[in-house]
Amino acid sequence: MVAAIRVHKNGGPEVLTLDDIEVPAPGQGQIKLKQHAIGVNFIDTYFRGGLYPSPVGMPFVAGNEGAGEVTAVGPGVTDIKVGDRVAYVVALGGYAAERVMPAERAVKLPDNISYEQAAAMMLKGMTAQYLLNRTFKVKKGDIVLVHAAAGGVGLILCQWANHLGATVIGTVGSKDKGELAKKNGAHHIILYRDEDFAARVKEITSGKLCDVVYDGIGNDTFPKSLDCIRPLGMFVSFGSASGPVKAFDINLLQGKGSLFATRPTLNHYAAKREDLVAIAGDLFSVVGSGAVKIPASHTYALKDAAQAHKDLEARKTTGSVILVP
Repeated sequence: MVAAIRVHKNGGPEVLTLDDIEVPAPGQGQIKLKQHAIGVNFIDTYFRGGLYPSPVGMPFVAGNEGAGEVTAVGPGVTDIKVGDRVAYVVALGGYAAERVMPAERAVKLPDNISYEQAAAMMLKGMTAQYLLNRTFKVKKGDIVLVHAAAGGVGLILCQWANHLGATVIGTVGSKDKGELAKKNGAHHIILYRDEDFAARVKEITSGKLCDVVYDGIGNDTFPKSLDCIRPLGMFVSFGSASGPVKAFDINLLQGKGSLFATRPTLNHYAAKREDLVAIAGDLFSVVGSGAVKIPASHTYALKDAAQAHKDLEARKTTGSVILVP
């Protein structure tokens, strides 16, 4: 039996319960991991609260990313062996001391990436990779707006977009978070609680507006985000921290400048194993080079997962949050 955090019913952080569970031997195409670090993400709160339904019913082990050592491999697994250091993003099952998962969704860690760093960056870092390189291919000279610039994905987007040669504008909720975003590559900071962010974007860009807006907030920043985008630019909604963007008249995009709008997810961009490996490889490369730094800003014991969720939802955290079994 091993420790795990399970959800028996949807609700607030208090529904996260510490249970002892039995972890089976790996089956066909599966591996078993001893987990060293587990990532905490906003998507975990969506499953916990019921915004996203659990694909495995109730109860379920929360968590969608982690990193650990392979302790057993099932039949048919050829490219991963016992003792390998791996990391992953897989829907549910993450908040546990040990777990079984499909081998095809695990990627081997380079020696220069720690378990803690991997758990802090797999979901957030791979999200940043496809957002910047595939959803909208950011290039030198582009102007990029990042909402929640001091958040887990936000800090990575700021660093990486800066590295690609873009001018980065970040919105944050406090001066402290603004300083953090600036240290991580944002050129301009907007305090969204005190300022009209669309008006400030227009001012900062001398009316040019942005090529792309990356929005992980959702309801609170839409549709005003569209006023920040130049004609033919793109609105990328990749999260719903304040609730999802509600249905809207698609003609709004035409009226704002024939804009493009998309709601992407890593599941689709990394559906094929070769794409997963390529996305992770690019992430490991840019982090390994030092161009993008991803520390685990907040570390909690596995048993304190509920507190981690409370702090995340109260906007008390910045950067990446991990659990340690």
